[in-house]
Amino acid sequence: MILVAGSANLDFVVTAPHIPAPGETVLGHRFTTYPGGKGANQAVACARAAAAPTHMLLALGQDPFAQPLEASLTEAGVQMHIVRSREHATGTAFICVSDDAENAITVAPGANQALSPADLPPLKGFSHLLMQLETPLETVTAYAAQARAAGVRVVLNAAPAQALPAALLSQLDILIVNQGELAQVADCQGSVAACLERLSTVPTVVVTLGSHGCCARTAESLLVQAAFPVTPVDTTGAGDTFCGVLVAALGRGEPLAQALRQASAAGALACTRAGAQSSIPTPAEITELLRHSQENTPERQAAVRAVCGLA
Repeated sequence: MILVAGSANLDFVVTAPHIPAPGETVLGHRFTTYPGGKGANQAVACARAAAAPTHMLLALGQDPFAQPLEASLTEAGVQMHIVRSREHATGTAFICVSDDAENAITVAPGANQALSPADLPPLKGFSHLLMQLETPLETVTAYAAQARAAGVRVVLNAAPAQALPAALLSQLDILIVNQGELAQVADCQGSVAACLERLSTVPTVVVTLGSHGCCARTAESLLVQAAFPVTPVDTTGAGDTFCGVLVAALGRGEPLAQALRQASAAGALACTRAGAQSSIPTPAEITELLRHSQENTPERQAAVRAVCGLA
């Protein structure tokens, strides 16, 4: 089983020709609300896209915004452990999606800030704990220590990007970051390869590279996975889909290389639909893409290695 501890937000999404610059007003095309939040997105990806038994620890307010979040998690088959905050509203995110499928996101954490170190449920039966950084850093650090002590593998998606204390890094089994997050966590402005060298205390670091693919550094090797070619509609939630499917695959005991390929396929499919949780694919869709794709040719792998600054 996978335990996700993290954020749940109701996403308010406006599509527009482009993302506004500071001081600019842009007329949008469409407004929609979607269930979101990095933690909830990753939990839905574990349960729906990877069919993994999934639990989630989350905090919600006592307001109508909580209802669609609970409904989406229930529909995906996620078993919830809810901390109900009386002082904070349910978390929200305000997202602008441009016509070229890029996005800009502002989050109001709300009840997500109410998760405390004492809220972690019993860890018996869980293989992995998956967390993000939309909840208090001291809580994330405490959960990591509790999980490590219980023999549960600790996975952190270090998003939104921020510097991480050594006390947290030392508890991680797997760190998942994009290129910007990698630079901030590693305090390095060099290549992906140079940044990875500065995180040698973390056993496995996975770096997503957008339309190029991803790479993973372990103690024994460095793996690269080329991206699956798709026509993007909305990239919101694609990284969360990648994280959830990756951890679910590792929870089933699959090799890291195979888990990276499944996660990459799921993330690519998520880019072809609008919304966060609404864009997460089914196992059948992922299997179909994997069956018919030949994305990981030697030439494309070499291109990913070049992006990483690897020989």
